[in-house]
Amino acid sequence: MAKERGTKVIASNRKARHDYHLEDTYEAGIVLTGTEVKSLRAGRATLSDGFGEIENGEVWLLGVHIPEYTAGTWTNHEPRRRRKLLLHRSEIEKMSGKIIERGHTLIPLSLYFKDGRAKVEIAVAKGRKSYDKRHAIAAKEAKREAEAAIGRALKGRDR
Repeated sequence: MAKERGTKVIASNRKARHDYHLEDTYEAGIVLTGTEVKSLRAGRATLSDGFGEIENGEVWLLGVHIPEYTAGTWTNHEPRRRRKLLLHRSEIEKMSGKIIERGHTLIPLSLYFKDGRAKVEIAVAKGRKSYDKRHAIAAKEAKREAEAAIGRALKGRDR
């Protein structure tokens, strides 16, 4: 069998970019069982409730739902179990320094296969207040309107 190349996105947490201010992002390997890998290859996972935790110098991913493999037997995995993330020691130390600060947390952004290996992109994030969300939406709309006006001007239309 040929070795897999490229990146295949399984799940992404689009809501995280809206609810949190992302500061640093990291790519981590993830420790999985066989049926979890088969379920992920079928393209099934949910990151919306997921978060990370640093415990005894190790990073754990909690709340991520990988459904049971349909063709699995008694060796099937538990859908919401804790999964260990594989990171370099220096990355874990940087993360834990940020996590100690008030209001910071680890949030999974996407789950994907990179060259045949399961990876998760996690971010050190700080929760946004509702007024920050409104401000971000207003800025995005203003930018979109400005780009549309520039586009109309370039095409020779006034409005």
